[in-house]
Order: sequence, then C-alpha cells, then structure tokens
Amino acid sequence: MTALVLPIAPVAIPPAAEPLPPPDTPRARLWRALRRRPAAMASLVALLLYAVAATGVWSYQAGCRLSGHESITERRNLEQRLQPPSLAHPCGTDYLGRDVLWRTVFGVKTAFYVGLLAGGISLLAGVTLGALGGYFGGWTDAVVVWIYSTFAAMPTLLFILAFALLIGRGIAAVYIGIGLTSWVGLCRVVRSECMRLRDLPYMQAARVQGIGQFRLIWKHLLPNTMHLVIVFFTLRFSLAVMTEVIVSFLGLGVQMEPSWGVMISEARETLWQGVWWEMTFATLAMFGLVLALNLLGDALRDILDPRLEGLG
Repeated sequence: MTALVLPIAPVAIPPAAEPLPPPDTPRARLWRALRRRPAAMASLVALLLYAVAATGVWSYQAGCRLSGHESITERRNLEQRLQPPSLAHPCGTDYLGRDVLWRTVFGVKTAFYVGLLAGGISLLAGVTLGALGGYFGGWTDAVVVWIYSTFAAMPTLLFILAFALLIGRGIAAVYIGIGLTSWVGLCRVVRSECMRLRDLPYMQAARVQGIGQFRLIWKHLLPNTMHLVIVFFTLRFSLAVMTEVIVSFLGLGVQMEPSWGVMISEARETLWQGVWWEMTFATLAMFGLVLALNLLGDALRDILDPRLEGLG
C-alpha cells in the first residue's frame, strides 16, 4: 500500500520589520538646526569649555579652603614680578609675581557665578510678574506695569551701591543688584506674549475642562514662552558678566577673589610701563565669553522664534 504524500506549501517568511526612526522631538529639531550653523556650534563648544573651567576652579578652591592650603592664584613671588609671557608663565606675571594665566582662568568662576545667579533672579521676577500681568489683566496688570516701570527707572549701579552699603562690598551685592534691575525687559516680553496666548482656542478648551488658572499658566501658557526665556537668559548672562567686570574695576564688586575686572583695574597701574599682558588676557577672556553668549543667543532666537526661521 502506497502512502499518500500531500504537497506542503512553502511558508512565506515576512520580511524583518525596519527599525522605527527616532521620534522627531523639539530637542532633536533644535540640535539639527544648531548643527547647520557653524558659528552657533563653535559658540556652544566655547561655552562648554568655559563651564568646564569654572567647575574645575570651583572644586579646586573648595578643596583649598577645606585643607587650609593657599590657592595657586595667591602664590606670590616678588622676584618674578611683571615678567612677560614665557614658557614658564604663558601669560606673564602681575605686580606681585602671580601667574596671569591662572588668575584669568579663575576669573571664569566669578563670571559664571554672577551670570547664573543674576540671570536666575531676573528670570524668576520677569517670568512670574509678566505671566501674572499678561494672563489676568485688569488691576493685576496695572500693578505689574507700575512695578516694572519703577524698577526700569533705577540705574543698576545705584542698586549695587545700595546693596554694597547694606551687606558690604562683594559679589553678593553685584548679582543681587544686577538681577533686580535686569528683569524688566523680559517681563514686558512675557506679558505681551501671554496677552496674545490667553484667548487662543487651546487655552479656552483647557478652561472648559475645568483646569485651574494657575495650572493653566504653568502647564499651558509658560511652555509657549520658553523660547523667549532661553534667548533672554543668554543675553542677560553676557550683560551680567560685563557689568560685574565694570563694577569690580571700580572697586565695588568682587573682593579677595580673582576677577577680570580686578585684573584690569590692577593692570592699569603698570600699563604705562609697557606691562600689557595682564590687561590683554583678562580682556580677551571676557571678550570670548560675551561673544560666544551673544552668537548663541542670536542663533537660538532665529531657531526658536517661529516668526523668523523656525525649527524646520
């Protein structure tokens, strides 16, 4: 008896599914837009190097304070005073024989400290008051307008002088004075943007769902103003750095700490003798940081503002 053999149809093997592309998030679009701008990428790399230097200096100074050792920026050698740039001292020495290169690098910490704290105070005041005035309107907006009009009439230098009299000369008076006088521009911009956004359909739909007013501001209104806040912070950071240098140059700022303003102030006494290196390198360090912040801020403004270029 012959066995009946049935033909077996070949089983089709489905092709392997192609991996899904990564999600096109706003962060990814921002990164692609930045990579298309060489100047913005160079500025970002420079800012990262400045940040690494500030972090390293901060850790080193903290270690010196804990161990009781003298910081490298305060080591004096009067036999090597006012030495021009050389292999031993690439940026020369100052009138006390201190290494100018190390003092310039340590000045980055002061610049970042003032920029971050002054920018943080400015963001907190400007975003809070601008959002409240722009969303609620009425008497709330009138109070906000009165407050920022009053602060706009107060010079930054007088604020710093007032806090220097209250809490003593030093870095605290600098960043408090800068922070309390530099938020007015952001407040005006956030206020006008919130006035524009508060009556859009998505906000009206959120109100219909019963979402509270402060949650509306926090979850639905403020995220749509973040492009303004980011650009403002980069520009305020550079302004705070320049203001700190000017105030420290005048003797009202940083005390007993390396600062570009202090270095420039000390260098002017010996500049007539041909000692150019201390003022030159301190000025170049400040110029590099401010230029990188301004270039990155301009690029972020062009990318994040949908009315200019957008993320596409």
